[in-house]
Amino acid sequence: MDRYSSLMKRVKDGECILIDGATGTEVERRGVPQHKNAWNGAAALSHPEILRQIHKDYINLGAEIVISNTFSTNKHALSDAEQGHNFEALNERAVKLAVEAREHLNKDNILVAGGISYWTWTENKPSLDELNASVTQQAKIMADAGADLIMLEMMADIEKMMTTLKAAQASGLPIWVGLSCEPDQSQKMCLLDGDSLEDTIHELKSYNPDVINIMHTEVEYVDQCLDILQNEWGGHIGVYAHSGTSIDGDWTFNNIISAEGYCAYSSKWKQRGINFIGGCCGVHTDHIDMMHREIFTNTR
Repeated sequence: MDRYSSLMKRVKDGECILIDGATGTEVERRGVPQHKNAWNGAAALSHPEILRQIHKDYINLGAEIVISNTFSTNKHALSDAEQGHNFEALNERAVKLAVEAREHLNKDNILVAGGISYWTWTENKPSLDELNASVTQQAKIMADAGADLIMLEMMADIEKMMTTLKAAQASGLPIWVGLSCEPDQSQKMCLLDGDSLEDTIHELKSYNPDVINIMHTEVEYVDQCLDILQNEWGGHIGVYAHSGTSIDGDWTFNNIISAEGYCAYSSKWKQRGINFIGGCCGVHTDHIDMMHREIFTNTR
């Protein structure tokens, strides 16, 4: 049985699995300079030792899934950052650094997820055909580099989400979908670009992704999202929320939730049967350490 099947069997048997915390904001927190219009997607080439160490730190703290630092390495973001020529190299190297972290620690059971998003820091949005072609290529690069699954991140509208999902399936890897949500003016929970969460789940059902995650969503909105998701979706569910805000492309760390506070929320999510829990932007090693000790092993 391969590592992915082994982990999913444990989930089916009732275990909750710890995902890592943020990679992008953790890279920033450790001093790697941001790249205009592509956040810190260039870190895999400019500061590989720091990125590899972040993955190793999360694994040592108990995370069983680590996500590559590829949130901002889609073709259009890299093009905006004048890094389009590094599209293949950045996506390949970022996944390989996570694989190397697993190998260096002799933790063959750890899953490496290739993170894919269509987020942009400019108004340069690709057409659906362009998005399909670039995601197809990106997912294949990640599969060839050793990713165990593809993690779609910050899906903000149905149309581009479905294009991204269909394209990623060409990799042959399991696909997990990460939805980023907030309430609209009537307090109805929606994706960031306004599509309702109920409509989104309805669209996803026909493609039956292995996992639907609520990710890069404010902590206080997660339970409302889970109420809808658990009512509408019978499959596996994950949560990795964020904390803090981005100002001019830099994450602010002075107003993020404490490790104790995030652990308390995570404990409640675990109690309601969520299958995977980790953290997104702003949620770093201290948070994952406390979560592992307090709610995944109950040891100090």
